[in-house]
Amino acid sequence: MQIIFDGELWLWDARRADTWVFVSLPADESEEIRDLAGGLRRGFGSLRVRVTIGSSTWTTSIFPDSGGSYVLPVKRPVRQAQGLDVGDVTSVTVELIDIA
Repeated sequence: MQIIFDGELWLWDARRADTWVFVSLPADESEEIRDLAGGLRRGFGSLRVRVTIGSSTWTTSIFPDSGGSYVLPVKRPVRQAQGLDVGDVTSVTVELIDIA
């Protein structure tokens, strides 16, 4: 399953020394992912994905959030390579891995 969407980068402050930047997957696609994945989940309910933003492609995980959508962490090296910052909207391609 492959999902292509535009999403805004947002900051999650863990109230620790580190902060994380995420993009939220659309609600409808998140529901479809949950249905497709069934009980397949790793730590924190994560699912493995291959992601492309601009010219950057990498393997990571998406995580369910409290609102019912999945969120995708976007690491600093990817943001720097693509010239992105919190609040920017970018095109994201997410492909589920390990799900038939």
